[in-house]
Amino acid sequence: MPKFEVRVPPHGLPGTLSVPGNAGALVLFAHGSGSGRLSPRNTTVAEALNARGIATLLFDLLSEAEEIDRANVFEITLLADRLTEAVNWAMADPRTAGLPLGLFGASTGAAAALKAAARLGPKVKAVVSRGGRPDLAWDDLGAVAAPTLLIVGGADETVLELNAEAFGRLTGDKALKIVPGASHLFPEPGALDEVIALSARWFERYLMGNGDGGSAP
Repeated sequence: MPKFEVRVPPHGLPGTLSVPGNAGALVLFAHGSGSGRLSPRNTTVAEALNARGIATLLFDLLSEAEEIDRANVFEITLLADRLTEAVNWAMADPRTAGLPLGLFGASTGAAAALKAAARLGPKVKAVVSRGGRPDLAWDDLGAVAAPTLLIVGGADETVLELNAEAFGRLTGDKALKIVPGASHLFPEPGALDEVIALSARWFERYLMGNGDGGSAP
């Protein structure tokens, strides 16, 4: 499968674009605080999506200089700006132009994904949040038109409560799925596999018109 090391304009942010043969969709990843394009969890999810015919872009939302100021990882508007720029670049790049596009966000990256989805409207066809903080995009949730799946660990009690509150603000197609016994980073045996199964079904349903999307594996 072709993999390309790219620089996402206009800031030249490094990323990895993976495009399987006959790709039917594209998912951009927005990592959470303290993580980057090499996040092992996001990389695992991306590889599983690639195996299902979905192209992926993992990229750093901040430059090295910006990462020095840790406050930037919680600047949701800044992160959403970067994600929006990446979406517009991917939609124009000949390798991915024309592919239905989704966003996958983790932790604070989920808030950035939802804020970007609210801005981009019909350009974004689906959003998945893994252990996310959608509450950090509170004022934008009502404007998210893209079908949105919130995945939370059952043992991640505070984040689960925040997701339940945010879920009520979403007005389009939506689902809240709880992975029993899983904590924030889903390190428990089988937990990340559950995340992958739920995410893949959601994207296959809303990006590729396959499956039922919302049912549990």
